[in-house]
Amino acid sequence: MNEREAVFKEYYETLNSQHFIEADLDYSLLDKHIEFLDKLNVVENSSISIFDLFRQKHIYLSSHFEQLFKYNITEAHQEGNAYFNSKVHPDDFLAATKIGNYFLRLGFSLPPEQRKEFKLINEYRIRDGTGKYIRVIEQFQALELDKHGNIWLALCIMDLSPNQDITLPLKNNMYNFKTGESFHFPHDQKEGNLSVREKEILGLISEGMASKEIADSLFISTHIVNTHRQKILKKLNVKNSAEAVQYARRYGLF
Repeated sequence: MNEREAVFKEYYETLNSQHFIEADLDYSLLDKHIEFLDKLNVVENSSISIFDLFRQKHIYLSSHFEQLFKYNITEAHQEGNAYFNSKVHPDDFLAATKIGNYFLRLGFSLPPEQRKEFKLINEYRIRDGTGKYIRVIEQFQALELDKHGNIWLALCIMDLSPNQDITLPLKNNMYNFKTGESFHFPHDQKEGNLSVREKEILGLISEGMASKEIADSLFISTHIVNTHRQKILKKLNVKNSAEAVQYARRYGLF
């Protein structure tokens, strides 16, 4: 399996980690959103879509995708996700998918009452309908949760970026627009450097266990536990165990 296949496998595994009950999905809510977005489309220049995480496809595309980007909406609906994937600059595509996976996991790990407070913003390069590369800013946020707290419908807003330097790579961040807290994709992949044992120990720390208790439960010495603790702090670039646990919970390390 190559890297692209592995990233897409992770993407669909993440999407499928939410368990929907189709009978509980009230699609009359979608009709209300579409009615509002169609009216907004008259005065708003942004291209707007709605992504259905249950059906795993875009189920609404505003007419501005044709006006701004010269895309064929009929073809986009027929081809599904592959249509838009084919437009992304190859140097940005894999990175954008990895970032999407990362923030999906983060979003799914949040308490349901917080899931609509976050917005993911990506700036990257796409080909318009004429074949020309342009930079766009794309914003994602949860639009509707189902009655079980799953993120069901997501709103996507795409605009031309003010910066049209197509030599620049993808940029991204995610923020809580209620608190102003910002999250960035860890390009250095700090969390990926934690060993299985270090993640195990960090999980036990999160449960309030002291080094001696951890050592006894894992049948290792207290010295080894403390050595792992120091390595964890260094790898995650945090000051203490409390910050390490907070980081781990925020980014879904356990």
